[in-house]
Formats: sequence, structure tokens, C-alpha cells
Amino acid sequence: MRLGRSLLLTSRRLTALASPHSSSSSYPSGHFFTRPSLFLGALSPTVKQIPSLQRLHANAATSVSTSMDQNGDSRAKRKQPPTPSNERPTKQIKPEGDGHTRNGTYAPASPDVQLMESTPAGGLESSLDDLPSAHIAGALHDTVEWQKTIEKVVRNVVSIHFCQTCSFDTDPAVSSEATGFVVDAEKGYILTNRHVVGAGPFIGYCIFDNHEECDVHPVYRDPVHDFGILRFDPKAIKYMPLSSLVLRPDLAKVGVEIRVVGNDAGEKLSILSGVISRLDRNAPEYGEGYSDFNTNYIQAAAAASGGSSGSPVVDKHGYAVALQAGGRSDGASTDYFLPLDRPLRALDLIRNGEPVSRGTIQVQWILKPFDECRRLGLSPDWEKAIRTEFPKETGMLVAEVVLPKGPASEMIEEGDLLVKVNGELVTQFIRLDSILDDSVGQTVSLMIQRAGENIDVQVDVADLHAITPDRFVRAAGASFHDLSYQQARLYAISLKDAGVYVCEAAGSFRFADGYTSGWLVQEVDNKPTPNLDAFIEVMRAIPDRKRVVIVYKHLRDLHTANTSITTVDRHWHETMQLAKRNDTTGLWDFTPIAQAIPAVPPVPRKANFIRLESKYPEAVDIVRSFVRVHVSMPTKIDGFPKANKQGYGLVVDAEQGLVLVSRALLPYDLCDISLIIADSIFTDAKVVFMHPLQNYAIVKYDTSLVRAPVKTPKFSEDFIRKGQETIFFGLNQNFRPVVAQTVVTDITTVAIPASAVTPRYRATNFDAITVDTTQASHSACGVLIAEDGTVQALWLSYLGERTSHSGKDVEYHLGLATPMILPVLKEIQSGRTPKLRILNVEFQTVQMSQARVMGVSEEWIEKTEQEDPERHQLFMVRKVDSGHEGGLQEGDVLLTLNGKLITRAPDLDIMYNHDALEAVVVRKRAETTLNIPTVPTEDLETDRVVNFCGATLHRPHQAVRQQISRIHSDVYISSRARGSPAYQFNLAPTNFITHVNNVRTPDLDAFLEEVKKIGDNEYFRLKVITFDNVPWVATIKKNEHYFPTMEYVKDASAPLGWRKIIHECDETGVREETAPAEMDAEGTHEGLDATQSGESE
Repeated sequence: MRLGRSLLLTSRRLTALASPHSSSSSYPSGHFFTRPSLFLGALSPTVKQIPSLQRLHANAATSVSTSMDQNGDSRAKRKQPPTPSNERPTKQIKPEGDGHTRNGTYAPASPDVQLMESTPAGGLESSLDDLPSAHIAGALHDTVEWQKTIEKVVRNVVSIHFCQTCSFDTDPAVSSEATGFVVDAEKGYILTNRHVVGAGPFIGYCIFDNHEECDVHPVYRDPVHDFGILRFDPKAIKYMPLSSLVLRPDLAKVGVEIRVVGNDAGEKLSILSGVISRLDRNAPEYGEGYSDFNTNYIQAAAAASGGSSGSPVVDKHGYAVALQAGGRSDGASTDYFLPLDRPLRALDLIRNGEPVSRGTIQVQWILKPFDECRRLGLSPDWEKAIRTEFPKETGMLVAEVVLPKGPASEMIEEGDLLVKVNGELVTQFIRLDSILDDSVGQTVSLMIQRAGENIDVQVDVADLHAITPDRFVRAAGASFHDLSYQQARLYAISLKDAGVYVCEAAGSFRFADGYTSGWLVQEVDNKPTPNLDAFIEVMRAIPDRKRVVIVYKHLRDLHTANTSITTVDRHWHETMQLAKRNDTTGLWDFTPIAQAIPAVPPVPRKANFIRLESKYPEAVDIVRSFVRVHVSMPTKIDGFPKANKQGYGLVVDAEQGLVLVSRALLPYDLCDISLIIADSIFTDAKVVFMHPLQNYAIVKYDTSLVRAPVKTPKFSEDFIRKGQETIFFGLNQNFRPVVAQTVVTDITTVAIPASAVTPRYRATNFDAITVDTTQASHSACGVLIAEDGTVQALWLSYLGERTSHSGKDVEYHLGLATPMILPVLKEIQSGRTPKLRILNVEFQTVQMSQARVMGVSEEWIEKTEQEDPERHQLFMVRKVDSGHEGGLQEGDVLLTLNGKLITRAPDLDIMYNHDALEAVVVRKRAETTLNIPTVPTEDLETDRVVNFCGATLHRPHQAVRQQISRIHSDVYISSRARGSPAYQFNLAPTNFITHVNNVRTPDLDAFLEEVKKIGDNEYFRLKVITFDNVPWVATIKKNEHYFPTMEYVKDASAPLGWRKIIHECDETGVREETAPAEMDAEGTHEGLDATQSGESE
């Protein structure tokens, strides 16, 4: 028999209102949620397919079908990142793109359900690495000759484990694996893919065939072609002789049998066979993001998959003839290899200590067969000349994209056929590349054919490295750099004065559409920002907390200029830092370039509220009590899914400036709170009180700055009753006021479902009110009010569970009777901070039939019926919080507290002012009297946060204690940053750290003491216990350069209410925490219309 009438348990009608397909509901769903076992997630999660090109990330691969081009249909082979897709319609994408994927980097990390995700019980990497080296088995039917070749090759192949530590250019922050191979054993050079090395900050290590490990750092990443060079210290490899593979691009020929030797699909070593079938394939397009171009690719069938990026493609003599880069996984098993001509040139120059010159005229060329060239205007004479000169050629180079305002923009047009360069017939990318690379800063002569007409042009060759960003700025919580050639080429836009590119849209520059990259900021504070230098100068001059207008576009929609208002944060993010790539050390050096300018003191402002025409004039005058609330959180703690929230609050005391706000909007006080009064006056506010159970917080603003007729509502001291007529006044999804006469349909004790994958604050042990109007389900804030203007109940948003099918967070809209808040409000009005005490248990209701079965006597049943004629119910203990020592047990039926019969949730409020309560309960059919201590609530809120190796740590917050039976440690992982050591080594949110290097760390003090003993870039051991009590041991490498050890400590005397302490960091490293993995797609900005400013749920 199911127990109780609680909304969480029963009522199909109520459950139906909480549709799982919507992100907000009027009721919790109708059943309990139990926490599923944590496990290593699927390697290829399903992602949303889009009709054109799919952005392919560095650690992922799922099949996506795209348009066909001259090379045929293709499907993605790189695994898609373990996050829900949130694509907006793709625009400005060429219809001929193919959706091939780089054989990308296999990532054994468990998938995030946005932020909180499953935890492995040991890690795939360690289990594989424990295996002894075995005899190398080649591909099926390999000859003895191939066996010997493979045995020599595998000694040169390494597995690369790496992090791209932050979003940069086309690449998001990522932790993953790939392959590389030694090309110079004496100097320690490894060749791999450019999409592995990445354009931005990189940390990584490689593992050789004998399981020796050493660090690697980038010395070169090509601006265009998909290759990069890493360096390691040869002296670090002590137990095997080092050798290298010889690069022989000239041996790549059609019909040559090859082997791909690499880290395929996460396996330490896999050997795949194939035969080269084409040498003249255009470079595959990987969608939005990095793609190679201006080169031909080699095609073969080898069936490589995720993790094989950077594998050597060898012939039977053991020469490297190509570099594995991408392929298809639609059953054709087709793979694409990069020719080694340009990697060989770059390697030779680097060996000699010379710079790798790269030239460009900012034109993308593609190979087109002669039949298409004839349609474009190729004359018979030139076709004959070219076929005579190059009898094996079947096509020519044709201009595909010419960047506006580039060196060739006035001379070359799309569709032009390239005939000669410097008087030499050119039909191959390799020769064109060679000429341009040797002509940087010079002029080249091109002869092109346009519609049959010969045209000679002189074009200046620019430096390709100069238009490839090698620096970025961190300001106001976001990161910016100049627009790259990669992005400009993809969208065919000019590199000149395009605006500054937002590579990580966070902090003050987290835009309303929710995309974390792809934005071009063109104006800040009414000043143009055409490039990074201009942007730096504009930002230097903006004082802290100034509200500025920004104009920006997204690369996907360059037709639309967006305008928003944002508050510049220079207090949580005080220092502007410039990061510059250092190819000698392989690190990015961070330099402070500007300190914060103090905020300008606010001045009083005058405003008037809107007036609403209604037949309930006194009721609608409550509009003067509503203020808009913006909450911005600099770091994510307590499992809360968003970095920014906006909504409305109710002024409860206009004289003192007290505003009541839902805790779905304001989950914790490590934040900035901004109010907009009368849709006109901005003012900041501070948290005064946060209720531990009833889902509201009270904040305070400076009334001397507000000259507006803000109204203090009159609150009813009597509970509103079921069936009573009332007026609903609320603010809907567009933040517009709505009014409706309605009736109270139900008042019942509800249980907001716990979020299984991400424990966060939820209301418990309260009576919720529902009304008969659809306006209420669409309004996150409002009141139930009588015709005379007396507020009878507050209408609040309650954060609920995260749905498994969509990854969305459910919010419930319910009423809370005003008598529930009045005692707390009166105490705050008198100048005291309420110090409540609570029973740390969760109750649910049981009906008399169930109570009788559980052993409640007929006498108590009769008393209950007499005490509460409307609701014949008692309360049963559903869940006891971890740490509860009061003697209550799950299944106890509560009869009285301090002699008072408990039949309604408000009766439980007796606990607030007592250190202990005398309780009469029925346990296992026996009546028992207990003395139950209450717990203080001041200790329930998080007051200390540590950022370490990209993980955010704090004491387990109240939601964790509610859901778990035992707290293993006071070092709880709340979130982690992508691309961090915490992410790379699978330190998952909801885990507890109990030991560091076998030393017990029961709290944050002990943890910090131990980790400070660990040197930078050293491995150490962590003993970890999952939420489901599964212990495991993690090894992790410390990185202080990109992930300093920092701490926020609550301090009432500090200007922000929190002190920031930097415990460990590198002298030229980052000085602030890296944003944790995102969980939402919500913006922060105040849009210029209601739709733009709303949450994008």
C-alpha cells in the first residue's frame, strides 16, 4: 500500500499538470525519485541532429548525416561531447559541405548531465595501463614482413592524454585522448593533429608502448592544416631505446597497402589495415569549428574511429606516408589522411631552429574536376596545356571563398580558375602552399581564368600566423581574442574590424541566447571595438559595476545586431589579464594589464510605477510592490544549475528596503543582486536572510537611493482557505503583469522531488496552495490578494528535479500563505537576524487508513479528526538527514510536538524556537516519547568554497545531507571545469574526497594542508567515495599555472561579504578560477524587450 496523500505520492490530476515535457509546472510529479547507481556513461551519447553541418568537438563523435558533395555522403565519426545539444538554426553554411569527422579523440570520462554526472569506479585508462605489453598482432592475414614492420613502428607510437584548458577560437575546453608518433627521437618531437594540439592553452602527457610516461608541450600548431608538433624530454624515457619514424610523403600512392597504428577507440594500441584509393580528395569539412582547407587529402578504407587522431599511416617498409585525421562511419569505413609534405617542411625548420613561415592571400581553393572547370569557363587551350604538362591530373584549383578586404578581395572572385603562379602552371595545393610560404611579405603574380577570360593579378602575400590568434584577454569573467582566419573563412567575412571574438561568453558577457562562443562584440559602452587592442582600451576605462550598452552579433547570424545592457563585473574579476602563447615553454603566459576602477557611487533616482486599469484597483496597486531581480553568481556551488537568474521579488517593507525573493532565483549568497524598481531605477541589494525550508530569501536595498512610491503590502494574518475566492496578480514569462479572479483549488503538503543527479536546494515540509487559473502556471512570481489589497499568499517558483529525457530543470509554481513568513519578517524588521532551528528530517502525510495499519490508536485517530475536520492526516518521517541524532527514524508516525497534535505543515513551525522538542511518535506499532534536539540553520548555508585543479569543493550542502544517508567527508565536489585536471582524471561532482596521499582529509582545512605539500605538475592520490558509497582511488596531476588553488570565505566585514584567497598559483599563470562546466543556456543581460530578456529554457 502506498502511503499518504502528499502530492508527491498521488493524484493523477496533479501529476498531469506537472508535464515532463515542460520546464515549469504547477505541481511536483506524482512519485518519488530514487538516485540511480553512478556508472561510467555511454561513449557515444545521442545528440540532436541538424540539417546541415555539425560542429565537431575535440573529444567526441556521433554520426550526423549531411549534404553530399563531389566526394559523396559522409557521417560523423568523432564522438560528440557528453553534453546535451543546444543548437540554434545553422545559417550561412555552404550547401556543399560534408560532415566528415576527425577521428577524434576518445574520452573515457563519464558524460555530464550538463554539470553533475556519473563517476567511474576506477577509470578505463588505469585498467588498460596495468596490462603488460603483449605481442603485437597485426591486421588479419599480415605477412611476416608486415609483422616485423609493425613491431618496429609501435615503439614510436604514443598515446596522448591532454586537456585544452579553456575555450579558444574554434575549440571548446576539453579533456581527451589521441595518438601521436615520434619523428625526432634525439630532440623529442612528436607529430599529431592540430585539432589535438589545439589553438589555445594545452596541457598533456604521452604514454609510450612500454608504459613510460612523460609530459608534452606544443612547439607548433599549423594555422590551417591539421597537424601540430609536441615536444617531450627524451631523457625522461629510461627503459626503452627511442627511435623515430621517417616521413616519406612521396611514397603515398594509389594502391599502396597501409596500416594505421594508434589509440583507436580508446584502446592503447590498435592496428588497422587499408589500401590508399585516392590522393586528390578535398579536405573534409567538419562543420562549425576547425576544418582543414587548401590541401588535398588521401583516402583509404581503414575503419579508424575515436582516439586515432594523429596516428601514423605506414607502408610495409615502416615509413610514415600520411597522418590519420578524419573519416566516415556510415558503413563505408572511409578514412582521410593528411599528406606529410607540409608537416615534413615544418619539422625540418623547427629542427634547425628556424621559424615556420606561412603565407596566405586569404583565398580558399578547392579541387574541381575538368568537367566542372569547363562549365566555369576553362578554355580548351589551357585545358590542353595543363593536361599535357600534368597528364595524371584530373582537375584544377578553383577559388571557393575570398575574404572581403583581404589581399585578393579586389582581384579574385569565387569561381575563378587558378592557372599560373609566378609564371608556373599550378594544379596542386602542395605547390601553391610552397610558393606562398616562401613569399611572405612579397608579391606573387597569378594568372586566373574567369568565364573564359585570362586575368593577370599581382597579390601581396600576408603572414598567416599574423591572422591566427596567439593571445587572448580575460575581462569581467569572459575571454576575448581577435577573429581568426578559421572563423572568417568559414563564414566568408572580413578579418578587418569585424569586432572582438568572444571565445568564452561568461560573467558580464554571457549573452541571452546562451551560446558560450561565436559572438562578435562590436561596441561596448557606445565605443567601437573592432579588434582586441581597441577592446582592451575600452574595457580599461570602465569602472566596476557600471551598466553599459553592448552591440554584438553571432557568427551564425551576421544580419542581426543585438543590443543589450550588462553590468561590468570588476569586483569578482578584478584584474584584466592578457594571455600570450609562449612556444618555448609551451605555456600561455598571463600578464595583468589593468586593475579595476572603483565603482562610481550611486545617486538617488526618481521614477513612477505603471498604473493598471482594473475593476480591482486596490488589488492591482500591488504592482508598486514588485521589483525586478537579477542574480549573478561568479562560481557555481550547492549544485545550482545556472550562473545567472532573473525574475521578480516582492517588497515586504518599503521603509527598510526589504524584498522577498524565491530561492529558485537566489540559491546562495555568493552572488551579486541587482534590483530594478519601477522598471527604471537600478540598485544593488544584499542578502539578509535565507529560509532553510520554505523557499524564500529576504534581501535589502538602500532606500535612500530610490525616490519612487514603493508600497509596503498589507499581509493577512489568517491562512487562506480551500475554495476561497481570491485575485491572482503575477508576472508572466514575458515579465508582464497579469490579473485574474480565481479560487483556491487545493492546499496540501507537497514534496518537491529531489534532483537525483545534482542535489540542490529544494523546499520541504510546507503546505502549497494551488488556484484555478492558467495564468498561475505561467507566472513565476506573484501574489494571491483580496479586493481590498490584503496579500493572502505569495506565489513563488520552486526549483525541482532535472528530467532525464531532456536534461531540463523543472520549476513548480505554487502559493505560500503569508502567515508562514510573518514571524520571520517581524524579527527582521526589528533589526534582528532570525536564528531558526529545525528538525533535519523530511515528512510526508499519511491518511487515517494508513495510520491505523501502522499502529496509530483509535484514540489518536479520533483526536486527529476532531483537530482538523478538513484534513484527516498525520505526518510520517519519510527521510532522515545524514547527521540526524534526534532519535527519529524513517517510518515513524509523528503525533505531537511539545504536546501539540501535528496535522498540518504550519504546525511544524514550533521547531524554529526550541533547542529540543518532546515528540510522541508511533514506531513499529508502538507509541514512544522522544526528546528530539533541533539543529541550528546558520551552519546549513555554504560559507567556504575552494577551487582546486578545476574542481569546486565545499562542505556538503543541505540538499546533499537530505538525500544521502552518510556524509563521508566535508570535502564535497560540487562542480568542475572542462579541460581541467579534475575533468581529465574523472573527479565527478557529487563525489567526496576522503584522503590525499593516504592522509585523511575530513574537512577543507585538512585538505588544503595536504595539497599544499604537493609540488606543481606532480601526481598525487585521492581516495574518493561516490554518492552511492562506492570507494575508488584517483591519481591526478596538479596544475597551478592554469588552475590555481583558491578559496572564497564568507566574511561580513569584506565589501563583497566574501574574501578571496589565492593559496597556490604560478607566477605567470591564471589568477582566477576557471568557469565550471555549464549546465544551462540562460543569458544574463537585460534585453531591450520582454522576449529578449527572458530565460531561454
